[in-house]
Amino acid sequence: MAASNNLSQYLEKEIHCSCGHTHSTNLRRIDIEEGALSRLPQHIKEFGYKNIFVVCDVNTWEAAGKAAERELEAAGLDYYTLVLPDKELVPDEQAVGKVMEVYQKGTDLLLAVGSGTLNDLCKFVSFQLNLDYMIFATAPSMDGFVSVGAALIHNHVKTTYQAHVPVAVLGDPEILAKAPMEMIVAGLGDILGKYTCLVDWKMAHLIEDEYYCEVIDKMVKESIEIVVEESDEIKQRNQEAVKHLMEALVLTGVAMSFVGNSRPASGSEHHLSHYWEMQFQMEGKKPILHGIKVGVGMLAVIKMYEMLEKEAPDFAAAKKRRPDYGSWKKKVCDCYKDAAPGILELEESCGKNSVENRNRRLDVMEEKWTQIRELIQKEIPSGKELEKMMASLGEPVNPQQLGISPELVKDAVILAKEVRNRFTILQVLWDLGLLEEYAEKVAAYFSAGQETYRGQESAQKTA
Repeated sequence: MAASNNLSQYLEKEIHCSCGHTHSTNLRRIDIEEGALSRLPQHIKEFGYKNIFVVCDVNTWEAAGKAAERELEAAGLDYYTLVLPDKELVPDEQAVGKVMEVYQKGTDLLLAVGSGTLNDLCKFVSFQLNLDYMIFATAPSMDGFVSVGAALIHNHVKTTYQAHVPVAVLGDPEILAKAPMEMIVAGLGDILGKYTCLVDWKMAHLIEDEYYCEVIDKMVKESIEIVVEESDEIKQRNQEAVKHLMEALVLTGVAMSFVGNSRPASGSEHHLSHYWEMQFQMEGKKPILHGIKVGVGMLAVIKMYEMLEKEAPDFAAAKKRRPDYGSWKKKVCDCYKDAAPGILELEESCGKNSVENRNRRLDVMEEKWTQIRELIQKEIPSGKELEKMMASLGEPVNPQQLGISPELVKDAVILAKEVRNRFTILQVLWDLGLLEEYAEKVAAYFSAGQETYRGQESAQKTA
């Protein structure tokens, strides 16, 4: 069993880093230990809060909300509660409105009882209301507990808004280990996605001279190591292992708060996930948990990196290529539908796909291609080995398992980078003129060539 993270070492201090930046987080307390729920009133009283707004949904009310309310009542604390009725809560304008409607003046703490969607929703609302925020986690399902961003759906577009970190993140391993297994698996997938996002970050540093911190990189890698080492125990709902998974998720959140954005934990694998999520929402399909989509997206990105490492790019030809912006715009409108105006506006403002910016980047890539190839060789793990590990844990490894068609895989590879202005392998492939070719190959790989998925299917039929 891996040693528990000493997360307190990062709290309430300034870390003067070798990268030249000073890192700090406004997170003041982490309590992911047995009995954390019974200590909830103690934490609230120590911080001096007097009037608490508790927000949960019908699922998290049963998991911990009801018990949290009893603890607050027994401690004599003033509180009021909103139980959102949605079984499949969507963090959109309507959900924000529901929380704002119930908010009462004089409240000094918003306490969310839940996980990903509730965390984003309450983080955003508390920031808008200038309220301190605390999260009692009911599932180790994602890494955004203590990030500074809040991911919401606005006008059908997955958008990350500036928010703030909670003052405290609490979680009882007994409650966390009882979460639906798909939520625990989602947490695993979100952590494994760091394999590709860290390489994307280093690529951005090499090619775009984007800020990069080796210390933060190591923090995130530490979270990956914990999860990989204890994956079997996590699958068995071992409380100590689930506690370590939760700590790993919080650790990556601290890394994000150190940078001030999600760069150390979110790259091209997240962009694919966001694209699929938006498409599912527009089609009225049941949403798939974020971390599960990220895990599958990560396998797609690893496949692209494995192909890219073998490329011998013709940089002169790439610079002469004239993108067909008319066709690109039509595809954006066809695929993003109501969200297309926001996508087009983003490109107009940042110009990431302009010939001028592309050729500037190609000059750097040509100069540093040996370094880029060495980075991929050193940092990208074997896709097949990761597939085997994920499959052994019952984690999806193929888009088809999520109801994602080959066409949707292709479209995601081609268009997911337009969701935000963040440099990843998807932009590298656009610059090199390889994006559509790789989209076809990745879709074909998942459709017919993925041995792990075929093995899973055969085993299920035999059973």
